[in-house]
Amino acid sequence: MKLEDFKGDKRTKEYREFKAKFEAQSKGLGDTVEKITEATGVKKVVKAIFGDDCGCDERKAKLNKLIKYKVVNCLEEDEYNYVKDYLESKTNSVSSAQQRRLLNIYNRVFGQRKQMSNCPACVRQTISQLKKLIETY
Repeated sequence: MKLEDFKGDKRTKEYREFKAKFEAQSKGLGDTVEKITEATGVKKVVKAIFGDDCGCDERKAKLNKLIKYKVVNCLEEDEYNYVKDYLESKTNSVSSAQQRRLLNIYNRVFGQRKQMSNCPACVRQTISQLKKLIETY
């Protein structure tokens, strides 16, 4: 995805870049093989010899279906901004409203069913995983 694709897009540039990097992640083995063949130039050679219908897309789909990676859902812009603002506040406390919002975001993104907790380590782990997600992309 290129920034030119976002003409008229009202989202922030920072979020658009986050989302583009997130969507570029491999969904399965087929995506990884495609990235390797593109980086090494093999894909260009195969396309030159066999043409556009070389079977690469079908092979990629089969490999992705055969070996799927654990993929998380992308943060929505309001979720991204909320987590980013919370992390930038560098506070050591979490109100119950903040914990509820962070848990809702965490559960949607990671496909989990975590509950509210009074355990500081559990809350820190949830926040840490959201922080890692934002920093990764």
